Amino acid sequence: MDLTTLDRLPMWIGGKAVAAQTKRYGEVTNPATGEVIRHVPLGSAADVDAAVAAAATALPAWRALPPLRRARILMRFRDLLQAQRKEFAKIITQEHGKTLGDAEGEVTRGIEVVEFATGIAHLLKGEFSENVGTGVDSFSLRQPVGVCAGITPFNFPAMVPMWMYPVAIACGNTFVLKPSERDPTLAIRMGEVFAEAGLPDGVFNVVHGDKDAVDALLAHPVVQAISFVGSTPIARYIYETGARNGKRVQSLGGAKNHAVVLPDADMDFTTEALIGAGYGSAGERCMAISVVVAVGEAGDPLVEKLAQRARSVNVGAGDSPDVEMGPLVTAAARDRVAGYIDRGIEEGARLVVDGRKPTVRGHEGGFFVGPTLFDHVTPEMAIYRDEIFGPVLSVVRADSLADAIALINANPYANGTAIFTRSGHAARRFQQDVEVGMIGINVPIPVPMAFFSFGGWRASLFGDLNVHGMDGVRFYTRGKTVTSRWPDDGSAAPGFHMPMMG
Repeated sequence: MDLTTLDRLPMWIGGKAVAAQTKRYGEVTNPATGEVIRHVPLGSAADVDAAVAAAATALPAWRALPPLRRARILMRFRDLLQAQRKEFAKIITQEHGKTLGDAEGEVTRGIEVVEFATGIAHLLKGEFSENVGTGVDSFSLRQPVGVCAGITPFNFPAMVPMWMYPVAIACGNTFVLKPSERDPTLAIRMGEVFAEAGLPDGVFNVVHGDKDAVDALLAHPVVQAISFVGSTPIARYIYETGARNGKRVQSLGGAKNHAVVLPDADMDFTTEALIGAGYGSAGERCMAISVVVAVGEAGDPLVEKLAQRARSVNVGAGDSPDVEMGPLVTAAARDRVAGYIDRGIEEGARLVVDGRKPTVRGHEGGFFVGPTLFDHVTPEMAIYRDEIFGPVLSVVRADSLADAIALINANPYANGTAIFTRSGHAARRFQQDVEVGMIGINVPIPVPMAFFSFGGWRASLFGDLNVHGMDGVRFYTRGKTVTSRWPDDGSAAPGFHMPMMG
């Protein structure tokens, strides 16, 4: 590997870009061309130590700052993000591959969490009870946990980190971000924007890296809380390792999101919704729809419409005009998805649309897989069981809504699901009976707004609290209850018995 001809990304530690101490570097590629565009340091324990030390040094003063003053810095940060969102979208598209419109939408959804966090002065208000006992008052506080860390995936380099650090920082914590090494540049830009907004040095830090950096964060005695989004096997590892090291952990895992389509659904509307949910961002979304459960007579007409629309999806470089779907993030991801398509055919699913060899003129070296559609998929098949994380949509047939709900509830994943119907009764039954964390009714990707919390059930979440919303505030703070009495001089002190407040 020649490290002399391309940029080497820095770390962001103590309010400035610093050279990495590690000697190991990885390649960052443009997925549309296959070209290496820069190198990313794969941080060592020494790099993690430096970032955590900067965060620990900044913590006392930042924690002591009134929440309203912390919020004003986040307001300036939000305004700067909004002004530069198109620039950030270009960075995302260059390194991830998603379309510019999709990338800008991701930045916007991240900004919404920053906006939520600007209300921290209100969100941190405790409770007060007067005279819980004679002359005794009681009240609650929420205080920051300390140095926090976020380990985030490649598929949303702007939005997912912003699920974490704006809330953590607003609550009075300092933060170390370990972004994906596949698309790491935006994290450094966030450090620069924070500095422009007036964030004190060391409150926000970035360490690039792979498993070595992750393990160093999980074991570091100063890090108090870890947030993670990624695949289920790694989510389980993060949760178990972090908890074993005495840390508070929220660890969001994989997904196999189902969309149920009833015969009474508007098929044109449903088709367009499923195409976007299944193939948008090349299927590299934890909330992508990857399984369509066609109930009864909905099956044949729905598959016909899905196939027709899938064949017309415009696949190309994410920065090209009118492109609807870009490449996968790496060559390995492309090959993995193509392997699943091969396996689906071998296991007996009907391949309706084959996306293994798309033609993208001028981008022959890119990591492209076109929209792929299977019909008559069964739960025993690998394309049903596994999270493919690519543009592969599997149609499963079900006889009834009850059968569809049972199928979803039997799946080990429980991140998101959706139903398409005109029946309010069916929709209400679905939302009551399905055992999944996020539910859409005629909404294919039910990602909650920032003032609600994001998280699934079963193997899609390890930990008790979700990200952003009030769960985020609870995760990044600890509760404290104060019971106080101010007696007059000479009053009797409590005796040896348990105090009674009545």
